[in-house]
Amino acid sequence: MGGVSVADMVDTVHARIEAADDPGIFIHLAAKAEMLAQAKQLGPFDPVAKPLWGVPFAVKDNIDVAGMPTTAACAEYAYIPDKDATVVARLKAVGALVVGKTNLDQFATGLVGVRTPYPIPRNAVDASLVPGGSSSGSAVATARGIVSFALGTDTAGSGRIPAGLNNIVGLKPTVGALSAAGVVPACRTLDCISVFALTVDDAYAVYGVAAAKDPARSE
Repeated sequence: MGGVSVADMVDTVHARIEAADDPGIFIHLAAKAEMLAQAKQLGPFDPVAKPLWGVPFAVKDNIDVAGMPTTAACAEYAYIPDKDATVVARLKAVGALVVGKTNLDQFATGLVGVRTPYPIPRNAVDASLVPGGSSSGSAVATARGIVSFALGTDTAGSGRIPAGLNNIVGLKPTVGALSAAGVVPACRTLDCISVFALTVDDAYAVYGVAAAKDPARSE
């Protein structure tokens, strides 16, 4: 963390959310106390065992985070999972901290980022442009520097398109390389977990610790 405490990081994240003044980015946001409670469970800094110790990330709201609502941008569908999606669990295990659940085209069926009943996230490069979808909130949160990386999904461009429109990296791994267990499906045979980051190195660092095939899938 370069001498920055987790408490300082949490304050910075929330300050950047406030500065962005964009209610369309997050559907559910972890309170400061919630993030600090996550941080207390990390234990001492250990870059070998926990290479993402204290790194803040966001999760597209069709991917389960235990105790946080999953809506897939449809309030009527919402439920609160009692366990994390596999990819979220793996990232938490290496020290990453969940900031919140991000907006999306409803049920991840769109490529422009405006098919949501919630406010539309503003494109981080040019607010007059669409943010891209379906992983709109994850792309914008990363591009604005609110989080170090974010998770999305990509079935037919839902990660790559918003990444391109917000001038960041959108990594779409091979189908099944990142487990889709705990993800609301758009198309079970094609859905991929995608990673948003500011650099290719960051995206691959996240991929490297998150990668785990789902034994329930045959890819």
